[in-house]
Amino acid sequence: MIRVGGWAEPLTDYFSREISWLAFNARVLALADDADVPLLEQARYLSIFATNLDEFVQVRVSGLADRVAAELTERTLDGHTPAEQLSEVRRIAAELCAEQQRLFIEKLRPALAAEGIHLLTPDEITPDECAHLRDHFEQRVYPVLTPLAVDPGHPFPFISDLSLSLAVLMRDPVVSEQRFARVKVPDTLDRWVETSEGSCRFVALEDVIAAHLDKLFPGMEVLEHHSFRVTRNADLTLNDEDADDLLIAVQIELRRRRFQWAVRLEVADTMSDEVLDLLLRELNLRADALVRVRGPIDLSGLNEIADLPRPELTWPYWGGITEPELVAEDGPADFFKVLRSGDLLVHHPYSSFSKSVGALIRQAARDPAVLAIKLTLYRTSGDSPIIDALVAAAERGKQVAVLVELKARFDEAQNIGWAKRLEQAGAHVAYGLVGLKIHAKIAMIVREEPDGIRRYCHIGTGNYNHRT
Repeated sequence: MIRVGGWAEPLTDYFSREISWLAFNARVLALADDADVPLLEQARYLSIFATNLDEFVQVRVSGLADRVAAELTERTLDGHTPAEQLSEVRRIAAELCAEQQRLFIEKLRPALAAEGIHLLTPDEITPDECAHLRDHFEQRVYPVLTPLAVDPGHPFPFISDLSLSLAVLMRDPVVSEQRFARVKVPDTLDRWVETSEGSCRFVALEDVIAAHLDKLFPGMEVLEHHSFRVTRNADLTLNDEDADDLLIAVQIELRRRRFQWAVRLEVADTMSDEVLDLLLRELNLRADALVRVRGPIDLSGLNEIADLPRPELTWPYWGGITEPELVAEDGPADFFKVLRSGDLLVHHPYSSFSKSVGALIRQAARDPAVLAIKLTLYRTSGDSPIIDALVAAAERGKQVAVLVELKARFDEAQNIGWAKRLEQAGAHVAYGLVGLKIHAKIAMIVREEPDGIRRYCHIGTGNYNHRT
């Protein structure tokens, strides 16, 4: 387990923020090695660990690398320079990745196979399965692929952030020249492909593509192929104090984010030095940004396996309780009557979000006596019933005011979409505050009652997201 403070001999009384975060993610990884955790949930924890680490590299590692590149040497509160922190962070992250790969190869795959769920390597596929996969490739995969070769007329292609790719080295037999090509593995298709319908035998999508490179490069001799993935700096460099329009400033930065510089290169451990040197050179990366992977790169796709309909291998479903005060004989209680009698504490996920906070906002949207609903929105789900209720309230003529935090990391684009939808429905939308990030979760409902105007409030610590 990674030390929370990070340093064996700390120089100050302060913990390193970055290394303490890695210790947190190490605890996530430990759950994938816990015999008391159901098997498919172990797979999910491996996926969560991978996603967490991706975001850490995109933001925290990128920030440290920025400071090192700027030759900043000022020590942070934990007593170390940016260069010292970056070196230690990369060392610990490499150890955690190695443990993740070990758990997948040596424990999870065999355990899944014992339960009839097989994650296969290419040499484990039968001839009949190969035929099925060839049909699948031609019908579902081949039309989506766009292979890009490098030659004097075609420079090295741009590799987008977190996109999984195949590096292909081939020879033109006519002129005996070697060429490099990159094939992007489509993220619009399932990562794990079933070898035949209902078989519960899966192979990684990149292996399916690799097995049919002859279709992509007819007449060429494929010498070698290896999977790789690039992680880029995804931290918004937004100077909102100088921004005349925060919405436009965030939209511009989101477009720039796609083309930020690379901070990590993950490669299959079989990759040759020739191909590796090419990638490092073209991506302008040093060897300390390299991560060699034993097994599939990017295990976040294990979510697909964790979602298989095998309830005996997952946690029992928990729908959350409904507080007795919120239950009436003929349906949901009158929330406003309940709250007039006193405050109510709900504890999620033990208490159902949808039947408490969600139901309150829905009831307010329908109630003719409600004059206004005001709410802060940091993150929500892709199919948010909270947004639906706010839109319905605005369309019914109620005053709806929403503060949408555009700088919610990695949810910026989604929040811009929600903001525009709310504005189109007639809601008043504010886009955060200059120089600050609004992380509060607060809602206020203004209602006209016989004794005058009354305000009802919800104050929470979790996002207005019924899924989390």
